[in-house]
Amino acid sequence: MNLLPIFLKLDRRPCLVIGAGTVALQKIPALLHAGAIVRVVAPQVHPEIAALAASGHITLEERGYRPEDLDNLFLVIAATNDSAVNTAIYEEALRRNLLCNSVDDPPNCDFYFGSIVTRGDLQIAISTAGESPAFAQRLRKEIDAQLPPDIGPWLRDIGEQRREILEHYEPGEDRKLLLHQLAQRPTCEPATCPAQKLALAAKREEVRA
Repeated sequence: MNLLPIFLKLDRRPCLVIGAGTVALQKIPALLHAGAIVRVVAPQVHPEIAALAASGHITLEERGYRPEDLDNLFLVIAATNDSAVNTAIYEEALRRNLLCNSVDDPPNCDFYFGSIVTRGDLQIAISTAGESPAFAQRLRKEIDAQLPPDIGPWLRDIGEQRREILEHYEPGEDRKLLLHQLAQRPTCEPATCPAQKLALAAKREEVRA
């Protein structure tokens, strides 16, 4: 399967989560963090989701799914514990040309939630197209271990410098060179980098041999 890897802006976009259990609870914070307007529909509600509704972070309707729930949406997440309901949601979303994710059901998904490594504005997303989420999680841990914790603030600083360069330099090779020089930084320090530690350990073993 060929997927388009994109980072999607959801700010002020209406998004619906159908289901309000532990699975839905894993997806809602990501939508809120992206600035989405989140509505949840479910007959039974996890206490933490109820708390989000009580604090005004989401809109909650405690009832079962109806096809008209998909009116005027940008995307929908089917997170019920009933596979037939999730399939019906996906089919209705498909009919309406809505983006739909049916949790843990790859055939009924237009997109997947990847394993994410985050440092401030830096996001590295990993997807196996649903083939092996466990492998994606393993890669996430390996990448996460190699990125220094301060890469987020550093990225913010070079972003400010980049904007100054764009303002004061005309397009051309000089500006391109400055921007590339600005971005030079080791992904992790030699003393703490897991990959370099492994290389050093292997070299020591060779010396002993």
